[in-house]
Amino acid sequence: MVKSVIALCAVAGMLGLSACSGMGRGETVGTAGGAVAGGALGSAVTGGSAIGTLGGAALGGYAGHEAGADYDKKHR
Repeated sequence: MVKSVIALCAVAGMLGLSACSGMGRGETVGTAGGAVAGGALGSAVTGGSAIGTLGGAALGGYAGHEAGADYDKKHR
């Protein structure tokens, strides 16, 4: 179970990073960190459900991206 959660989080993180070529450092780190944290939280809340893990990763990635974009704007 733990291995599948780790694998799902890794896949979600890599998908988020694949679109980061035009992003600033804050956006990239925020997206990846948010996806991993969101996936772990989604898995914990839903009892290891794949849908919960992926949903958490998607929401966490989005939230991390927005926070990173805000950080990049403030630190130009």
